[in-house]
Amino acid sequence: MKRALVWMWRRLRPFQWRILWIMNATFMVGVSGVIRNEQGQVLLLKHRLWAARGGDWGVPTGYAKRRERLEDTVVREVREETGLEVRTGSLIRVRSGFKFRVEVAYEAHVVGGTLKLDPFEIVDAKWFDPSDLPEGTRQAHRTLIHH
Repeated sequence: MKRALVWMWRRLRPFQWRILWIMNATFMVGVSGVIRNEQGQVLLLKHRLWAARGGDWGVPTGYAKRRERLEDTVVREVREETGLEVRTGSLIRVRSGFKFRVEVAYEAHVVGGTLKLDPFEIVDAKWFDPSDLPEGTRQAHRTLIHH
């Protein structure tokens, strides 16, 4: 029986990924970036779409697009939300458990660009010393910053 299953699976090689896709869970991937400048300060954004929670401050965050490298998601989201160019560094965290969502966070450093906010998503953006984060900074993002 096992041999027959192995033989059949090998014959299905062109379709294996589709079969696995159908049979397994599919997740959205939320990607965050802890962005630092040359002085070691952290970029925090006040997100308009988080207004239900009092307009909390947090690190740049967004969702990965299909077939997008997670590091590239950080670069794209920061550029879209702030106009800044960043280079990703170390992976800080990967976690799941939010229904069909996985969260990934990277450290990143500013390498260029000019701060210009996307007014649809972002209300404000400021650089903060990690030891002096503003009131209203999301606890999960404080944890990332101090990681």
